Formats: sequence, C-alpha cells, structure tokens
Amino acid sequence: MKAEELDKKLKAYAYIVILLLTVLGFRLAVVQLFNNETYQTQAKENRIRLLPIKAPRGEIYASDGEVLATNEIVYSLSLTYLGVSKQETVIDNLLIILKDYYPEITREFIEEKVELQKYRLYEPITLIRDIPWDLVVKLEENRQVLPGVTILVEPLRSYPQGSLAGHVLGYIHSIDESELENSEDGEYSINSLIGKSGIEKQYEKILKGTDGARSVEVDAQGRPIRDLVTLEPEQGNNIYLTLDIELQQVMQESMENTLAQLQEKYPKARVGSAVVINVKTGEILAMCSSPSMYPDDWKGNISSKRAEYYFPQTEAYDPMQPGAISNRSIQATYPPGSTFKMITGMAALDSGVVDPAKDYVNCTGKYWIAPFIRCWSVHGNVNYYSALAGSCNVYFQEMGRRAGQEELIRVAREFGLGSKTGVDLPYEGKGLLPTPEWKSEISAKLIDNKYEQLRQELEEKYDELLKETVDEKEIDRLNKKKENEKIKLEAQYEIDYNWDTTWQAYDTFNMAMGQGYNDYTVLQLANYVATIANGGYRMQPYLLSKIVSQNGDTIEEFEPQISKEVDIKPETISETKRAMLAVTQPGGTAHFLFYDFPEEIKVCAKTGTAEPGRVGDDPLKDYHGVFVAFAPFYDPEIAFAGVVEYGYSGGESAGLIARDVFKQYFGISNYLAVDESKTSISESNNAGE
Repeated sequence: MKAEELDKKLKAYAYIVILLLTVLGFRLAVVQLFNNETYQTQAKENRIRLLPIKAPRGEIYASDGEVLATNEIVYSLSLTYLGVSKQETVIDNLLIILKDYYPEITREFIEEKVELQKYRLYEPITLIRDIPWDLVVKLEENRQVLPGVTILVEPLRSYPQGSLAGHVLGYIHSIDESELENSEDGEYSINSLIGKSGIEKQYEKILKGTDGARSVEVDAQGRPIRDLVTLEPEQGNNIYLTLDIELQQVMQESMENTLAQLQEKYPKARVGSAVVINVKTGEILAMCSSPSMYPDDWKGNISSKRAEYYFPQTEAYDPMQPGAISNRSIQATYPPGSTFKMITGMAALDSGVVDPAKDYVNCTGKYWIAPFIRCWSVHGNVNYYSALAGSCNVYFQEMGRRAGQEELIRVAREFGLGSKTGVDLPYEGKGLLPTPEWKSEISAKLIDNKYEQLRQELEEKYDELLKETVDEKEIDRLNKKKENEKIKLEAQYEIDYNWDTTWQAYDTFNMAMGQGYNDYTVLQLANYVATIANGGYRMQPYLLSKIVSQNGDTIEEFEPQISKEVDIKPETISETKRAMLAVTQPGGTAHFLFYDFPEEIKVCAKTGTAEPGRVGDDPLKDYHGVFVAFAPFYDPEIAFAGVVEYGYSGGESAGLIARDVFKQYFGISNYLAVDESKTSISESNNAGE
C-alpha cells in the first residue's frame, strides 16, 4: 500500500474519532449543565429507601377499663426485593438461617409473597412478624450476606385476655388484594394487617391510625447506612365496649364447664353460644361462642393445626368437629323450640281468643287435630300460666290455631324475630320467620327441581327402551305407555305442588311450638326476651360505648336507642311476664335452677328443646337445648338467651349458664372465686323441656 493512501485513511479515521469525541463531549455537557438535577435525584432514589412505620392500632377496653386489645413492640423480618443483586443467593442464605426457627418458611413461600407484591416491589415485603430476639441477633451477625433483608421494629396487636370475648373482638390478618383495591390511595399497603371480623373489622377506620415513614440511605448492596427523615405515625383512637368483663368471664367459663359435663352424656354437645343484654339500654354485657376464638392466632402465619381448629376439613358439618371461626351468637340460626311459646301466647292474648287464667285446655299427651303432634308429658287441664310453666305443646298448638298464623307472624315480627337486630358487628345473620309467601316460594322451587329430575329420568328410560326395538307395534306401545306415565307424573306434580306450596294447619301447629321452619339467632332471642322484660320497647343492641383519643379526650359517646315500641297491649306483656315467672316456680321446668334465689330477685324464664333437623340426627335424642330468661321480675335489669347444640334440653344445658351468670350479676355468689358445687345434669328433675 502506498504511503499516500495510508495517510488518507488515517486522516479519515482521525476525523471520525474527533467527531465521536465532539458528540460525546456535547452530550456530557448537556447532562452536566441541563440534566444535572434530574440525574442527581435518580441517583439519590437508588440509594434511598422509604420504609413505612406502622401506626399502633387503637386499644379496646371493657366497660370498666380493662384492656381487651392492645399493642406490643415486635421485630418483623422483611425483604426489600428491588436493588438486591443475586436475589436467589440472598434467599438461600436467609433460608439456611430460618430453617431452625421456621421450617415452614420455604423458597415457595417467599416466592408467593414476592408474586403477591409484584406490582409494589419498591415496598419491603414482610415475611415474618414477631420473630424471637436470638433470631434477630443471628440475622444481624450475617448481615453481610443478607443485603436487602431488614429487621423492622413495629407494633403488633396483642390480646392479653386470651380467648375472652374473642369472637366479639374478632381478629386482624393480612390485607387481601380486593381490600387493597377498595381502599383509598396510601391508606394501606400489601403488608398491612386489617380487621377481618368482630369489633376489629366493624371499627377498622377508628382503630387503624395513620402510618408514618422513614427515609433510609442504603449502600450499593441495599444495606441500610443511616436514617435521613422520619414522619411519625399516629396511633388510632381507643374504644370502650359495653362488655362487663366479669360477666363475660363467668359466661365463658360456665359454657366450657357445662359443655364438658354434658359430653359425658351427650358426646355431640360441643357447641354453645349465649348473650346477656341490659333490658333498659340494649347494651350487650356479655356474648360468647364456643369453641372459642383466640385472636392472637391470626396475627401472623397461622399453623395448619390451628387452621384445622377454625376450619375443619370435613365434607359435611360434623358436630364432633364444629370449627371455631363463626360467632354463633349472631351468625348461626336455630329453631327456638319452646322459647317461642311466649309469642304464641301473646298472639292469642292480644287477639282476645283466650283468658290467661280462666280458659283451660286439656292435655292428654297429644293434640286432638291431625297430625296429632305429641306433647312431652300429660299435663291435664292447663291455663296460660301452668301451660308455660310445664311447656305444654297441646295448649300452645291450640293457641296457635285460635290466634291464626297471621297473628303469630305479626307478633313475632313486632319482637324482631327473623330480622337483623342491627348490632354493631359484621356478618349478622337474619334468621327465618316463616310466612305463607316464603313457604310457597321455596316449596315451588323444591317441587320444580324434584319433578324436573323425574321428567328427565322418564325420558331417558323410554329413550333406552325405544333404542332396543325396531318393531313398529312395540314402538307404538312404548310411546303410549310413556304418554300415560307422563300424564300420571304431571297429575301428581299438580297435587304435590298445590299441597306443598300452601300453608297447612300443621305448619301453624309446629310454628306455635317453636318448631317447623322457625330459625333465629341467639341475639334475636335475647332481644325478644329483653323486650318482654322492659314492657315492649325493642332496644337497639350495641357494643360500642365511647371513642376516646390518645390524649384521653372523649370524641363520641353512644346512647341507647329504641328500635321500636311494639304494637302489643301492655296487659298482654304483663300476663306473659307472670307466665314466665311460673316457669321458675315450683312445678316449672326451670325451678331447679333458681329455687335458691332471694325473693327480691325472682327470675322469669323459658326452657326449650329444639329439633335440629340435620341429616344424620337421631330423632329420639338429638336436640338443641335453648334457654331464655330475665330478672328481676319486678324491675328487670338483664336478659339472657343461650343455645347448646345437642344439649338435649334448655334447662340442663344453657339454663346452667344463665344461672351462673345471674348469680354473679346479682351478687348471690362469685363464680370466679368460689368452686361452688354446680347442679349436675342428673339433678335436672324438670328437664323434659
């Protein structure tokens, strides 16, 4: 190659290099002079992390100031996923350390957490809350191999009373995606704990507080170097409930003792619920549901064993494994049994078809009108007072017939049965007050489904037969036979439809005794009895007494409210109270429970034995025990309602709990301090109801 050609090429390369350097210099000048602030900000963001500071939830107190829910400071383990190089290695190192403490924490577990937070990976991912101190030390000792792993100090909910009022308080747990989507921007993060049930859910907005944040400088490996700026969190407001902590404790202990005692005779008696209400204000003084809830179980990752306790893995409902997640006082519904008989009595009295003292009905052991429903005993001639005292089925069937189903339904509605009470707890059940309209609608659906299946079976039957023959005469014969069967089927459909969708006399008789389709919550039964006790004022049941700021200032106080003044004659209610008093007098089905109460604290009550109607039940011995009561007779203060599933009778099951609660409330004895001899089941000499 000639020297001249080489010089030309070198010059060309030199010009290209000079041009590239000029462009590079120009670009550098633009970055330095015009984009300096932007890139500095981005650089800072790469080395600064904004960490949330959880606000402590407001505390929950009983009426006397006893703490029911508070906060404790714990160490939580989190992972800042973005900005961490060699993420797989970091997770491997973390799992090695965690295996001796939390063997259930696996790579899959962490990956699931990351996936849940995939659109918000700029936030720390909370892996475990409330880790032990020795694990904190071990993690800090290995910090060099754990970039992005952070130990946060944060408040966590604590329930110092254990399971006491557990279902009322409810629990907090990790927020789900739908809750996060429905919240206001910045209100929650994917790592937030939120009220899921009970008071914690009902008053989430009041209790939650406002989270703070701190700005932290980190190195290239994502390890924290120093704090920069901190925005302090604001704790939520405190709330006081109407609960009487002593009554709550007595009721729960009595419930557990009663269930344990009953199981010796009735193994399926493993579930119970009860409510005590102030009849003058509607304040809920105690509410329990067994099996109990332990709110502390839900703060972190619930173990499979505890999950089984709350959600048994059975295909159908198993009385031996009932599950503890539901607050059965407000969510479960039950046939009221004979505790409904006051409704029947008031319907008859209010419509003027009976004199409570003078009109007698002769009980021979069964009602004289078909289907001849039996009574649990032979009572002879009884009036309103003796019939309620002895819980005579014959008398109340006759009262139901005289009053009529429309009046029964009207009176039941007046006392709130079959309607939500509006209590300040989530997931309250409505129950069922049966009406002719309801029966017609539900029966029509059942009949239509049944006969649709029968029609399909008929078609399939003859389709198969017709496929197997080619003979014209045989085909003609089969078609005629099919048509005849269709005509008979449709005729039977009309008969069944007209009968089943029409309210029958036996529907009234069953309803009058508290059986049939009646289905109510324990809280509805308590409020119904409280309304009788206070003379006809249906109060609004409530739990929240007042809201108090962290400074101790009362923000809001809640007063009693009347939901409805019932449209029932005052004398009707007065006579019914007298009849309920007879239940606890000599000869009454609940006399054995309250015979030793002082004269000035006379108790009015009603026992109940209710047929559950569940598949697999033994019709001879599988009954729910239902019990309602109020006291004192002359100036009522409190009302009680309780159900023990498969407790057989109200007197020997829920009645024992009512007795213990009333003794505590009226100062007759101290259940919490004295190991008094409890009335045994064998002593229930009037336990037929």
